[in-house]
Amino acid sequence: MPRKLFKKYLPSHSTILENRFLAKFGTLLTHHNLWHLHRRSVAGGVAIGLFTGLIPGPLQIVTGTLLAVLFRVNLPAMVLGTFWTNPFTIVPIYIVAYNIGSVVTGGPLGEPPLSFSDQSVGWIDWIASMGKPLAIGLVLLGIFMAVFGYFAVRGAWRLYVVRQWRRRASRREPSGQ
Repeated sequence: MPRKLFKKYLPSHSTILENRFLAKFGTLLTHHNLWHLHRRSVAGGVAIGLFTGLIPGPLQIVTGTLLAVLFRVNLPAMVLGTFWTNPFTIVPIYIVAYNIGSVVTGGPLGEPPLSFSDQSVGWIDWIASMGKPLAIGLVLLGIFMAVFGYFAVRGAWRLYVVRQWRRRASRREPSGQ
């Protein structure tokens, strides 16, 4: 069972409290939902990770951790959920977010203005030209991905459990029937 495999690598409450970096947060990081593997906590962690994965830079993990502690969802699942954005995927994701924002705001579709080589357009104008569609698109894409990820994890978890139930039931039945 994958749950047993992952559980082997998760830290215990005493390990968290003994860590010199994590001990500063006291009992804030010891809530059982932050570390236990059950469907609601893991699905919530993945949802928060997918949403905060769209935040630029190192703020993804910080914001995700704050939200995971606030909503008491699985912290490692949240961290893994943020990895869907990386240097290879961030540009296509931002182009999709820009286009979603353009549809909502009524702007033109296509690739966002990615260069400002024209001297009449400064970098502030460049950011402002794609700022509103990109910001709206990132929020909408983040909400969509969070909802999709939450229900995908819940559905996959349910399918796995049902499959295991059926497998156990078939082993218990007499072989003659």
